[in-house]
Amino acid sequence: MKYKLIIDRDAQEEIVATVNAPSSLTEEIENLILRYSGSEYIIGFRDDEMRKLAFSEIECVITEDRKVIAIDAQCNKYIIKDRLYELEESLPSYFIRINKSALANEHRILRFDATFSGGVDAVFACGYKEYVSRRCFAQIKRRYGV
Repeated sequence: MKYKLIIDRDAQEEIVATVNAPSSLTEEIENLILRYSGSEYIIGFRDDEMRKLAFSEIECVITEDRKVIAIDAQCNKYIIKDRLYELEESLPSYFIRINKSALANEHRILRFDATFSGGVDAVFACGYKEYVSRRCFAQIKRRYGV
């Protein structure tokens, strides 16, 4: 397999892949390209502040009181104007759904803790905890081959 990347600021962006047959790799490449929106951040609002939140510094995105909220690495909460399903389509593939109303940055999850009621919580690097639904936890386990 050959790989070639040409960076030319004056050229129009084009992605061409020549393959013998479709595979899981080609599907992954296609999904990555289709999901890429051209930006590496979203805009968040807190009090009188408007801030660019880089995808890498977002711990998770939740819905709370009918508002979509992004939680950053310092556990600050920012209101996001987009809906959760819109964000799910535009965020990178390392954002995974952990319940009906939350998306998590899997790079920022430290561990999964079992609760006394039999549930599971995702514990993030900033210390924030969010409930993981049984259905989503089963998908996460399949994703990691557990």
